[in-house]
Amino acid sequence: MLKLGNGYNIGVKTSALTLLESSPIVQEGTHTTVTQNPDLPELAIISTGGTIASRIDYRTGAVTSRFSADDILRAIPGLADIGRFRSQVLATILSENMTSAIWQELARGIYDAVSNGVEGVIVTHGTDTLAYSAAAISFMLETPVPVIFVGSQRSADRPSSDNVMNGLCSASAAAGDLGEVAVVMHETTNDDRCAIHRATRVRKMHTSRRDAFRSIDMVPLGSVDYPSLDVHLSDEAVRRGSSEPALHDSLEEKVGLLTFYPGMSPEIVRAFEDYRGLVVSGTGLGHVSAPCISALKELVDDGTEVLMTSQCLHGRVCDRVYDTGRDLLAAGVIEGGDMLPEVALVKMMWVLGQETDPEEIRRLMQTNLRGEMGRCSVHGL
Repeated sequence: MLKLGNGYNIGVKTSALTLLESSPIVQEGTHTTVTQNPDLPELAIISTGGTIASRIDYRTGAVTSRFSADDILRAIPGLADIGRFRSQVLATILSENMTSAIWQELARGIYDAVSNGVEGVIVTHGTDTLAYSAAAISFMLETPVPVIFVGSQRSADRPSSDNVMNGLCSASAAAGDLGEVAVVMHETTNDDRCAIHRATRVRKMHTSRRDAFRSIDMVPLGSVDYPSLDVHLSDEAVRRGSSEPALHDSLEEKVGLLTFYPGMSPEIVRAFEDYRGLVVSGTGLGHVSAPCISALKELVDDGTEVLMTSQCLHGRVCDRVYDTGRDLLAAGVIEGGDMLPEVALVKMMWVLGQETDPEEIRRLMQTNLRGEMGRCSVHGL
């Protein structure tokens, strides 16, 4: 397997080659040592896997998650000019295999790193579920330093890979003045700037574009210019040192997320009858069909907390405009404001992990805790 100057690889059968000159073979696993500057700020890299920590598996030809955090330092040499790093491999998975148990391990790992004096944390993560994880950590962890989630849409083996720029920009953001959990990814399709997104207001909006991530109903918290790596923060960004480190890592796993569609059987709703919580992604202002309202009322009466969000990306739920919404409120369904459905899911998992009193659960679900709601009016203005 040969690496070409343009970044692509070619494979050639050895039987088709004529050996002209032999040279020492570099064995896989043999690495050069990365020298770290003790005068730079100490940052932590916690690796969970994903494309940014992936390379080609020449056995199958597919991209596989195999890099450790130390491998990332070698793959992105410029990191050593931004900080000195401690590294931890928490998981080596593609993000579709993320679980709430790993979220808890991750929250504890970040908390330990921050409590032990690191000045910023970088979490490498696959992009498909990165927004879920960032939101979950945002609720579980109060942090006085930047906690930056970063991934890449294209692996290092591709000439259009975004791993180097995203990695360097995330490190600069982690060494900067931010004091909350955020996501740092390409802001445009060019290699000119990364956006800093609030963890509870960001969504992956494209399957493969490098600028796939967007802040929803708010402007990004800031940006990082490339290649200068200058960090710019908005007035809304929480600043470094605004809170003391605190960990609240209890989660309730039996929470579901259900997307309503026309003609959906109420039996699908009833499938969640033994769940402690259910987030519904309804149509428009937060609606489902009349038969599904009856099924949701059954869940509520049996002790399941039900929260309504909208499939629309912009605007907020308001169940006081139409009869359908008023019937949902009468059934005991909680309005989710303008929370993104996936953020509402992890928030409910977290709230139910902290509280058992129904009134307090309802209050917390409708309270803006981490900037996850309250971004727009009923009309989306």
